[in-house]
Amino acid sequence: MVDSIAATSLLGHRPLWGGLGLSCKDISYKRKFSDVSQFPLMEFLGRRISASPYHPRRGDDRLGALSIKALGMELTKEAHSYREEERIPGNWRYRIDTGIDRKPGLWPPENKADNSSLHNPLLRQERMGCGWLGAIFEWEGVIIEDNPGLEKQAWLALSQEEGKSPPPAFVLRRIEGMKNEQAISEVLCWSRDPAQLRRMASRKEEIYQALQGGMYRLRTGSQEFVNVLMNYKIPMALVSTRPRKNLETVIGTIGIEGYFSVIVAAEDVYRGKPDPEMFVYAAQLLNFIPERCIVFGNSNLTVEAAHDARMKCVAVASKHPVFELGAADLVVRHLDELSVVDLKNLAAIESTEFGSGEPEMEMELEEEPYTSTSAAVDDDF
Repeated sequence: MVDSIAATSLLGHRPLWGGLGLSCKDISYKRKFSDVSQFPLMEFLGRRISASPYHPRRGDDRLGALSIKALGMELTKEAHSYREEERIPGNWRYRIDTGIDRKPGLWPPENKADNSSLHNPLLRQERMGCGWLGAIFEWEGVIIEDNPGLEKQAWLALSQEEGKSPPPAFVLRRIEGMKNEQAISEVLCWSRDPAQLRRMASRKEEIYQALQGGMYRLRTGSQEFVNVLMNYKIPMALVSTRPRKNLETVIGTIGIEGYFSVIVAAEDVYRGKPDPEMFVYAAQLLNFIPERCIVFGNSNLTVEAAHDARMKCVAVASKHPVFELGAADLVVRHLDELSVVDLKNLAAIESTEFGSGEPEMEMELEEEPYTSTSAAVDDDF
């Protein structure tokens, strides 16, 4: 009994000395005992404990046994709590997740872009970053404020100068996003002569710039979002059907030069929206496959062109209401509502939106053997 008490006293409690007259009350019974149990004097001799002989008084045997039992249970609980504290760390420092024997709910979450089979650590780090996706922005209605009324006035003024009938409203809606030469030759049908097409297209741009008056204003949240992409080193391209000279002038005026590594203007493509030529050419200049590019536009024509190019599209509700842009992969009112995580999820090449990418199996029809339907006629009469 003395040995067990001495062993439990090594858990952080001072040894029990009989001379101090330590008293233990029995808490397992409701009635109180006036008698106390006194433990014998114990001395430490190296690693062994020696106890002086103890002569219990009459009636102390049962009380001492109960008190020792209660103290032993208390020390056992305390020792168990020590083991629990050792098993549960105070600071939650998890090891780097390798995807093997992963427990749900641990942090950090699994990175879908990571590929543990890559032996080059620099390549793996680049893949886990943001340098593997590209952003393609439209100019008007996304980066700067758009004024569709000025575009319609420019076309009406050009038709009056050329002596043509004013185009109706549905025709003006149809030529939105097209190149000027494309709209004049294919929709308005004013001329097909290349020289006349270039002249009228240039005159239309002059009229539009005069109506604009050189007043351009960035949309709310566009510069903040572009700064975020610059911070994460995401390559960006700017596409527009405006002439390159006008684009570069306005970019320098509003102070965002150097943000876009690629600029695709009207001189670089043959057709505008809904043809995806502008977006495909921008992706080639960015050295990205189309599935890793995200297009930012403000119309359903942009959504159609981006999806035809197998790109994801984020629609900005600047000219159309949100419910009309439901075909886009994501619809926002301002660009600063987006985060880099949203872009990485959209640019995931594993997405099944455009199908599995495997060619469909064509069924070959077996030709039936030719059987003559003509009946043999006996010439013998």
